[in-house]
Amino acid sequence: MEAYCVKCKQKREMKDPNAEFTAAGAPGTRGTCPVCGTTMFRMGNTPAHEGLEPPERPVRAKKETPRKGNLVIVESPAKARTIGRYLGKGYRVEASVGHIRDLLRSQLSVDVENDFTPKYRVPNEKRPLIKELRKLASQAENIYLATDLDREGEAIAWHLLEAAEIDPERAQRVVFPEITKQAIEEAFSHPRKINMDLVNAQQARRILDRLVGYSLSPILWRKVRNRLSAGRVQSVALRLIVEREREIENFIPTEYWSIEAEFLPEGGQTTFKAKLTRIDDEKFELGSEEQVRPVLADLEQAAYQVSEIKRGTRKRNAPVPYTTSTLQQEASRRLSFTARRTMALAQQLYEGISIDEEETVGLITYMRTDSTNVSPLAQEEARAYIAKRHGGEFLPKKAPTYKTKSKSAQEAHEAIRPTSVLRTPKKVKEHLTRDQYRLYQMIWQRFVASQMKAALYDTLRVFVTGKTDQHEYRLRASGSAIRFLGYLVVYQEARGEFESEENGDIANIPADLQEGQRQILKGLFPEQHFTQPPPRYSEATLVKAMEENGIGRPSTYAPTLSTLQNRGYVFRQERRLYPTETGVIVNDLLLDHFPEIVDIGFSARMEEDLDRIAHQHTEWVDVIRDFYEPFAEQVERANEEMPEMKAEPEYIGRECPTCGQGQLILRWGRFGKFISCERFPDCRHTEQYLEKIGVTCPEDGGELVERRTRKGRIFYGCANYPECEFTSWKKPLPAPCPHCQGTLVVMNKQSAQCLACETVTDLDQLQLEESGQ
Repeated sequence: MEAYCVKCKQKREMKDPNAEFTAAGAPGTRGTCPVCGTTMFRMGNTPAHEGLEPPERPVRAKKETPRKGNLVIVESPAKARTIGRYLGKGYRVEASVGHIRDLLRSQLSVDVENDFTPKYRVPNEKRPLIKELRKLASQAENIYLATDLDREGEAIAWHLLEAAEIDPERAQRVVFPEITKQAIEEAFSHPRKINMDLVNAQQARRILDRLVGYSLSPILWRKVRNRLSAGRVQSVALRLIVEREREIENFIPTEYWSIEAEFLPEGGQTTFKAKLTRIDDEKFELGSEEQVRPVLADLEQAAYQVSEIKRGTRKRNAPVPYTTSTLQQEASRRLSFTARRTMALAQQLYEGISIDEEETVGLITYMRTDSTNVSPLAQEEARAYIAKRHGGEFLPKKAPTYKTKSKSAQEAHEAIRPTSVLRTPKKVKEHLTRDQYRLYQMIWQRFVASQMKAALYDTLRVFVTGKTDQHEYRLRASGSAIRFLGYLVVYQEARGEFESEENGDIANIPADLQEGQRQILKGLFPEQHFTQPPPRYSEATLVKAMEENGIGRPSTYAPTLSTLQNRGYVFRQERRLYPTETGVIVNDLLLDHFPEIVDIGFSARMEEDLDRIAHQHTEWVDVIRDFYEPFAEQVERANEEMPEMKAEPEYIGRECPTCGQGQLILRWGRFGKFISCERFPDCRHTEQYLEKIGVTCPEDGGELVERRTRKGRIFYGCANYPECEFTSWKKPLPAPCPHCQGTLVVMNKQSAQCLACETVTDLDQLQLEESGQ
């Protein structure tokens, strides 16, 4: 065997070679140089080593680096900054910047043959962060996982523990409903271990959604078109929208009439109106003008007197504090915010706003909740504020408690409220953006109102009886007036939240009316009506329907609405949701071949199963298996039986001005139709789709078209833009102004205004003139 002689500085044949092992257990051969006698050594295994036992490797005592300090990990940098200021020295707060690992997007990532074992992966862009967190965790004495307090936050904490290889014995979980100094100190004084039931519930949801999405979406790609998707929650929400659209399409209006009468009390000077409610003490229906005429003729001959006066009071209870769904609904009605916009702003208010150079504070409690609970400390502070600001008469004897309506409200969360009512909207306004301020003001007012007394109204009902030889008629006038403002001193509900039984102002009814008093008929006012179809869903009403039917969770409402619009299934116009042709096709195919997936009750039942995993130690694998086995059979059948419904692209007859190779076609997006190149994604040219509204431009005679701003708001402009710059936020009407023949635009539901002479015209009168009546 040859080896290198360090003295001779060349290779020589080794003399007296002897097989041995180094102290570390590595094989080698030792001998001497035949020329100079220097010891020679060569590493490597040889046949002479066979049968020799290597020596036991000595265990070196590792020098342990003493750990010191506290590491806190949260999701977002904003939250990290706020918490860091409260904890002070000795704590290092780092942000994971959202989810640290997830299922691979390129494959199913669920081993259905091995108890649905998920295959998680840390994205490439997160690997440097994980490496840094692993290093910091190895140096810290205590590690606190302070992610959000819901199931998703619990799962993020567990993924951090796994991905960063943190010792579970040294990791502690802290949760807090609000980011304030008191809440942070309380949470860190009572840390706990990660709750694996909550983690498994979230893990089951993620795997379930992956199995549904990655099984159904490829079928839609083959049968309809690419870039489509289906999901356990989104497909049920789509069904609600499509079925509502069909209700509207199939609705047949029914004509009906109402009759009001104007009376002057005998000896009085003020008239009032009353509505006909009964004929011969029975409810009635007047379905045509022919049926109304004889009733009017008989009413003209009747003798009238006040038969009954009812005075009373009505209580209007304070509103419940916001949950995620009611916040989204109210922000949509009151502020015209989308669900996504509302949650983004609420997240900013929760994570912390810099009040001054020294203080950053979370202004509201956690914003993903379906609970209406309020902490006793917050109630005490609110009651003290109300008593000082408005007086003790506005306080109920006991702090109110509200029952959570949601059947499956998660964990012991609180309602959405300000972290301190002493931070009034006026005090923090200068530190907030316009939209942050408007949302915070709404949350603050609603919470303070929820802790106040009910409003009280005086009510008045006057019944007038008219008698003829043939019939007896009963008419009613009603109204109400505020007696005690109660919570209304700080908060007024938006339209749609509160519907009053009283339809008038008590001031419109003469105060000196008496029972038996004769009434002089001054006029009859018949009015034609038609029954109306159910309204299309807005984002607010869809969220309400999803919550009522147990579809999804507070954390899924906004993402579901965004997905439906981004996939081109639904578009939003004038704050209403319309299904596209693609959305209708996808819904019908899923309804035919996967009826259980789009069944409204199925989603609610699955949420109950997830709750059992979170709270009753149910095995998540069993829940997934019970669902997946019949579902997999449906997928196989659908692959074979589902018909192809691929729509041909709708060409508009123009070549793409960007690439010059493709033709322009119509597509659907979140704001409706738009024009793009057929070579997408190779060519990303897009244009607005200009929909003509049948009105000529008042400036150059061109066609007026519907346009959209970058944020999706509708306005109207000339098709000849930029040569003609005419625009209007209000929709122009085809009928000309009856006074000057100028262009009319819609002012509201009742009237239109001329752009030239500014005269206001009643829309009903305009329609009568158009029909020649």
